[in-house]
Amino acid sequence: MVSLAAFFPFKSAQAALENMNAISEGVVHADLKLFLETNLPLTGKKKAVLGVSDSKIGAALQEEFSLSIQTGGVVNEVTRGIRIHFHSLVKGLTALAASKAQLGLGHSYSRAKVKFNVNRADNMIIQSIALLDQLDKDINTFSMRVREWYGYHFPELIKIVSENSMYCRLAQLIGNRKELSEESLESLEEVVMDGAKAQAILEASRSSMGMDISPIDLINIERFSNRVVSLAAYRLELQEYLRSKMSQVAPNLAALIGDVVGARLISHAGSLTNLAKYPASTVQILGAEKALFRALKTRGNTPKYGLIFHSTFIGRAAAKNKGRISRYLANKCTIASRIDCFSEIPTSVFGDKLRDQVEERLSFYESGEVPRKNVDVMKEAVKEATDVAAEIKRKLEKKEKKRKKREKKLLELESNGGTNDDKEVENGEADATVVKKKKRAAEEMEIQAEEPVNNENGAETPAKKKKKRKSEAVEAVETETIADNGSEVIETPSKKKKKKVNVESVDTEPAEEIPLTPGTEKKKKKKNC
Repeated sequence: MVSLAAFFPFKSAQAALENMNAISEGVVHADLKLFLETNLPLTGKKKAVLGVSDSKIGAALQEEFSLSIQTGGVVNEVTRGIRIHFHSLVKGLTALAASKAQLGLGHSYSRAKVKFNVNRADNMIIQSIALLDQLDKDINTFSMRVREWYGYHFPELIKIVSENSMYCRLAQLIGNRKELSEESLESLEEVVMDGAKAQAILEASRSSMGMDISPIDLINIERFSNRVVSLAAYRLELQEYLRSKMSQVAPNLAALIGDVVGARLISHAGSLTNLAKYPASTVQILGAEKALFRALKTRGNTPKYGLIFHSTFIGRAAAKNKGRISRYLANKCTIASRIDCFSEIPTSVFGDKLRDQVEERLSFYESGEVPRKNVDVMKEAVKEATDVAAEIKRKLEKKEKKRKKREKKLLELESNGGTNDDKEVENGEADATVVKKKKRAAEEMEIQAEEPVNNENGAETPAKKKKKRKSEAVEAVETETIADNGSEVIETPSKKKKKKVNVESVDTEPAEEIPLTPGTEKKKKKKNC
């Protein structure tokens, strides 16, 4: 029935993947265009009919070529037959080789789809909110089990403490109620955060109607309570993680309606992109599908809200305004989700402005105060968002520059090896030597300034107290003494003249210099002699 006219194999696995991606997006690849131009009779008496199994690529080919395109019907049967008998149509191709090639291409295509999935950030939010709901159910169930189990021993505690996680922590802390005393009052106050409640627990433990409990039963209750407490702590961490992910993926939706409700909307829609595609009327009743179809079937009233009922706005509105505010809120949620989905730099500016608008509309329903126009609010939001986006971009560029600079330095150090370290050591030694010389010169100047000065009458005027010299080595550098034939030569750094003074004996300590004035030179010489 069918004979092979032309066959064009792919040059490589990469080329095959590119062609497959182009077909999935409904784009005519260059290889496909070349193959059709080469083998199809575009001109002539008989006009060729091109059968295409995919309608999207068929529409694209019809725009590209002036051909009559046929999709569906007999074309699907022909392509199915070609797929089954393809190895017999092409020479040198076996069924095993064809199936291996198909499998390899399928894996490559799936891997690329997962890698470049635009909704991959949404998946974390969807899983987190599902786990959060499951944890809420589990913690409630386990807490009820702890209440029943520990209630046999201390039934009065249930009436005093109603909160689940606090009850489990108290069961873990108290243990045997008979061992509870005044000393444990402080630890009870830390858990319940209330002195009156702690005192009530202590008093109830003394007059409790509960049965006695064995140590092994008590150990099991404490272990189970510990598990419930750890689950409650993990739930808080997970909620914080969800908040951080929502601020990254959908900051405007989170600012408008809250992290948990926004995450539930994304989870119910399947992804943020799907939620952005929904109209406001669908977002309004998202999560109330059963009620909607039941109302359509029985011709009753359709639901006014779905998941957005958990928002604080609908709870604050009056009964007659709940439907109106839910419609308005769904409209704003749709705008916020579209901004989050298609904006390059995510900011929460639009979400804050939309939240203010919902608040104004709520006050308008209650008091009649006219809200601002949407155009004015959006102009303000666009201006603020531009400034914030520019600031974020500037910070990111600055961080990128620092990173590149750090990488460049590391590369230079790696290329130079140990030579830089040697240079740094040499420079360090040179700097240390210069510092030492400067320090020594400063000390010499201080010593010179502190020496006593004689006035005209020959009396010594008291100078500042001498500072103790740091070491004998410094003294040796500052003042050099030479003893020869009962005379001593003194050299000072300020005056480089050598003065010979006769002394009877040479002291161990260096002699102090006495500056001479022209008027009293002879007298001083006589005195010194």
